Amino acid sequence: QVQLVESGGGLVQAGGSLRLSCAASGRTFSSYAMGWFRQAPGKEREFVAAITRRGGTTYYVDSVKGRFTISRDNAKNTVWLQMNSLKPEDTAVYYCAATSDSYYYYASSASYNYWGQGTQVTVSS
Repeated sequence: QVQLVESGGGLVQAGGSLRLSCAASGRTFSSYAMGWFRQAPGKEREFVAAITRRGGTTYYVDSVKGRFTISRDNAKNTVWLQMNSLKPEDTAVYYCAATSDSYYYYASSASYNYWGQGTQVTVSS
């Protein structure tokens, strides 16, 4: 089992940047593929970005491509989401998620076994 704790959220003006962190504890971090999801008020939880176990492949939702970067350091048991050029529509609670499944669809929340508690990101216009 793995425990996930997000940090780094906050209030930022449009065009600004934030870096979210997700610290993992428990079983070997490198055995988990990781993802970031977000949920805005009144909306469904949506996929944002994902990274494979060794970090060799990353995936992004179209709306954040070129602005967000997911990365990980397995030695530090941490995954990050660097968010640049933030827009008001990026406002949401951001969740870190992990999956130990061998076969999974990176953009589906149902694929992930473990979730953090979420961190609020608010982008003002």
